[in-house]
Formats: sequence, structure tokens, C-alpha cells
Amino acid sequence: MKLLRTIRLDASDTFVFETAAEPGEWAVSGAFVFWNRDAASLQGKIRTAFRSGFLGVSSLGWSTLVQIVEASEEDRRAVIESLARQLMTHFGAPTVDDATVAAEEEITFTESLCDQPLDTLIAVHRSFEEGAVRESFRTLRPRNGPKPLRAFSFLEVDGEDKQPGETVDLISMAGRERK
Repeated sequence: MKLLRTIRLDASDTFVFETAAEPGEWAVSGAFVFWNRDAASLQGKIRTAFRSGFLGVSSLGWSTLVQIVEASEEDRRAVIESLARQLMTHFGAPTVDDATVAAEEEITFTESLCDQPLDTLIAVHRSFEEGAVRESFRTLRPRNGPKPLRAFSFLEVDGEDKQPGETVDLISMAGRERK
């Protein structure tokens, strides 16, 4: 089975959301966070979360992108239990049974978003239209198949230590007068 995990390709989530999800935590759409809010009155970072955030289950932080990953039945059960606890603690679910049913529904919806290949990234756009929250999802994949999602790669180059050393003295350069 497949589920969603948050992914952070750069630091932007830490600036645009009040609380950013931790990279690699299980994620759900999170639209339920806004069910009793007036979407038209949302401002600033909460408006950004409404419009483009996936909810990290552990942190209740937001992530712009999520990644489709392989998950076990044990992972699924753990996510449901964790989300049910969050629904009880932070969202006023009246009973554990009610919270578990709601968490199962949320995870079932999450699974429906995972019909693309593993490692596909998904972005959400949420709006409020005709009295209802509407969500649309975009998938992002590398053009020529999966590629590692790394900002930097470190390579070891054989024979590099045999090259002549080059040093630059920036302090001396800064002290020179321009002509």
C-alpha cells in the first residue's frame, strides 16, 4: 500500500506556515482543520496553510509537498491511531471511536491520492467555493523517470589530492585599492 509523507526540498515551509511539518512525517490532506472556520476571513500564514498545505500527522505542521511512499499495514494502523489521538486532543472528537472512524476516513482519502508511482510529489490547492472547501491536487514527477530528490550531492574524486593547491586571500584582495 502507499501513503503520503511530508517532504521539504528547501526551507520555504518554515517561513510560509505558522508551523512547518517535519520532513518525513506521515501526512493527510488536513482540510478538516478548516471545517468550522470562515475561509474568507483567513489571513497570513493560516491562509497559506488553507490554500496549499498538507497536514503532518505528528506535528500538526504544514507541508507544501508530500511524497508517495510505500507503507505497511502496521504503518497504516499507526497513522490512524496517531491521527485519532490528535483529533481527540486538538479537534474535539467526542469519543475515541468517533476519532478513529474520522482518522480512518482521512487515511482512506489519502490512499486514494496515491494512485501514481512511488516517489511522485503531490501539491494541493484548496479554495472555498459555494459554501464548501474544494481541493485539487497536482502531481509532480521528473520527466525521464524517478530521480533522487537531493539538493546537493557529494562526490569523492580520485586523484584530487594530487592537484596543485590554490588559495585565495580574500582579506588581501579586499584591502587593495581599485584603480
